[in-house]
Amino acid sequence: MKLNTKALFGICFFTCFAASLSAADRPNILLFTADDLHAESLGVYGGKPNDLTPNLDKFANQGLQFSRAHVNVAICAPCRAVIATGRLSHNSGAMGFMPAREDVPDIVGTLQAAGYRAGILGKYGHSTPKKTMLWDYHFDQKDLGNGRNPELYYQRSQVFFKECKDKDQPFYFMVNSHDPHRPYCNPNKLTKGAAMPSKVYSPEEVEVPGFLPDLPGVRAELAQYLNSTRRLDDTFGKVMQALDESGFADNTLVLFITDNGMAVPFAKCNAWFHSSHSPLLVRWPGKVKANSHNQHDFVSIVDFFPTFVEATGAKAPKALDGRSLLSLFQGESQSGRDHVFTQIDSKAGGAAVPMRAIHDAKFGYIYNPFSDGKYWYRNNNEGQTMAAMNEAAKTDSQIAARVDLFRYRVPEEFYNLELDPNCLHNVIDEPKYANQIKLMKEMLESNLKKTTDPMLKAFRNMDNRKVVDQVLVATYGEQKPSGPKKMRVPKNKSGKNKKEK
Repeated sequence: MKLNTKALFGICFFTCFAASLSAADRPNILLFTADDLHAESLGVYGGKPNDLTPNLDKFANQGLQFSRAHVNVAICAPCRAVIATGRLSHNSGAMGFMPAREDVPDIVGTLQAAGYRAGILGKYGHSTPKKTMLWDYHFDQKDLGNGRNPELYYQRSQVFFKECKDKDQPFYFMVNSHDPHRPYCNPNKLTKGAAMPSKVYSPEEVEVPGFLPDLPGVRAELAQYLNSTRRLDDTFGKVMQALDESGFADNTLVLFITDNGMAVPFAKCNAWFHSSHSPLLVRWPGKVKANSHNQHDFVSIVDFFPTFVEATGAKAPKALDGRSLLSLFQGESQSGRDHVFTQIDSKAGGAAVPMRAIHDAKFGYIYNPFSDGKYWYRNNNEGQTMAAMNEAAKTDSQIAARVDLFRYRVPEEFYNLELDPNCLHNVIDEPKYANQIKLMKEMLESNLKKTTDPMLKAFRNMDNRKVVDQVLVATYGEQKPSGPKKMRVPKNKSGKNKKEK
């Protein structure tokens, strides 16, 4: 391959010029992620108990809060691969718990080429989808009290900030809490190295999310989830303390997100609204207005890479799938921010359960090409909550129907998010929504085509099961049968029993 010497000179000049600037001349970036956090657990998003997240609520008031932020993939590893590469899963190769292609540029190498020092705490493997993605500073779960010890995060952050100051380098610092990921915090049985949260909660204090039934077993498990969420908040507070003490706070763009929704049925590892909805809090003194809110624009994590390169002046690689949020951070507007596309490909264990979705302010449409009436869906996020639902389903037909939908799905789902924000009623068959469904399907198809999504052919042939199955095999390989074999009551498109009125 013949090198373009002019282009090579330009890259070298930019890199050398960027590296020659002092750290004070360029902004730092600190991206803090929670692991399996329900967006509406935060107090500033209406969460209860009101005192659950005091550090995050305080931080939110210091900057900008987005109401319509989403992750593009509601599973840890592929979600973090989107952050790392700035590409959707099918364009990076990381379609599940698998690596991105080595030829795909990554945010760490891009910022390092501009003179930045890159550090990471926690979730190292999931956040590093390439072998050639080399962090300058890294400590993983076992070095951080199982990723659940705020004091250790504080100490490791202090060391990183000191190294950056000593080397006069700006930084990209990705701090990943392992809370509130399972196992949830049981005060009577802490995992090795984990710290106690600053406060613990009882089942009576739980506000059960509307997409789950209010059952004693659900409340018991979610009380421990609240404990883990409080410890996440403790960890965030300690990292912010270290940042303040370092003297870098005034020149650091800080973002807080979750990598997906809560690890319970109808959230994480799926394509429903609460699967991908994420908090997004942004603080950048002097650049982002304090106590400000963006309640209109749909944004997602695929936008982070272009945002970071614009903020730092680094050279952006080609073929990024998102676009910079910088003007939104500064209170301006952007066109085309009235919807968001999300997807699932393969879950933990490698099983392919492809889903494609589009959400806007009023509606959500989901296409499930894996749903053939036989495939029995499951994931590793079910726990005591699903056990309680299974038991209740023996005598409660509504809960039984929810469990059935979770296990088998239907090819198409459509929800009126204004009337049904918890996605309890699939209205794909209701004639009054026909025009809106048609519009959203056209938008989804356009996006599948634009992003070269391999599910485009399946989507266009969704009524031909043979073609859909061929697409799935060509994309993901042969899949093993999943779950128990049993007869089901015939369903219509929405998943309701045909005998129901």
